[in-house]
Amino acid sequence: MSRLSRATLSSRGPRDSVFTRGTADVYRGDVQSYKCPVDLEECVASLEDCCEEACEIGHLLRNGTQDLPRMTKVLQNQLVFALTPSSTLQKYKADLIDEVEPAILELIQRAQIGLQAVEKKEKTLETKLEVAQNRPIINSQTTAAQKLETRQLAALTKQRERLEDELKMLEQEVVVLVSL
Repeated sequence: MSRLSRATLSSRGPRDSVFTRGTADVYRGDVQSYKCPVDLEECVASLEDCCEEACEIGHLLRNGTQDLPRMTKVLQNQLVFALTPSSTLQKYKADLIDEVEPAILELIQRAQIGLQAVEKKEKTLETKLEVAQNRPIINSQTTAAQKLETRQLAALTKQRERLEDELKMLEQEVVVLVSL
C-alpha cells in the first residue's frame, strides 16, 4: 500500500469504493479526482524512464551473454602435442638465451649496485651510532660558543658524508663508462 493510500485512509476513515452500486458507467474517482503535484508526476515519469533503461540494459546484457556457454566451450584449453626435432628446439633455446641474457645481466648489475649502496648506508649509520654513543653528554651549562661549535662540526660532518657519497657515485659512473 502506498504512502498516499495510507494517508487518505487514516484521514477519512474506511475507504469508499470508487464505483457506484447500480451504475457501472459512473466512476466516482472522476468526481473526487485528486490532482497530483507536478513534482510527483515528474518523479513518476523519471522512475518510469529509469525502469525502461533498466529493462533495456537487461536485454542488452542478456543478448551479450547468451552465447557464453558456446564461447567457453570454444575457448577451452586443449593439450596439443607436436613433435619437433631437437635441432629446432636447440635453435629456439639459443635464440631465447640471446634475447633474455642481456636483460638478466643488467638486472643483476643493478641489484649489486643497490646492495653496495645499502651496505654503505648501513656502515654510515653504524658510524653515526658509534659517534652518538661516544659523544659526551652536553650539560645545560655549556656556553653559546660551544653549542655553535658543535653545530658547525655536525654540519661539516654531514657535508663530508654528502661529498663522499657523490665521489663514490662518480667513481661508479666512471667504472660503467670505462666498461662500455
